[in-house]
Amino acid sequence: QVQLVESGGGLVQPGGSLRLSCAASGSIFSIYAMGWYRQAPGKQRELVADIRSSGSTRYADSVKGRFTISRDNAKNTVYLQMNSLKPEDTAVYYCNVVTLGGGYYGHWGQGTQVTVSS
Repeated sequence: QVQLVESGGGLVQPGGSLRLSCAASGSIFSIYAMGWYRQAPGKQRELVADIRSSGSTRYADSVKGRFTISRDNAKNTVYLQMNSLKPEDTAVYYCNVVTLGGGYYGHWGQGTQVTVSS
């Protein structure tokens, strides 16, 4: 079993910043990728950003230049620094970790609410 603990969500004004964290623990042999997805009301869950074990990153076009993903391999923790937040960034943000162990396995966090509003 793999457990993911997310933190850092909340209410912020437009133009503000938040930092999300997600710590993975449990039966982890190897982590292939860690990332963040988000889901706004009435919309599908979408990739925000992810980072592979190689260090390569991917970002949604809508967050490029504003969000930065990073990871601490020693702590099995991934971070998402979100700057210049916009109301359209409002969503539940989910941590996702892909582990290796005879195959690729995806794990989801419980989600953390990010609300951008004045």
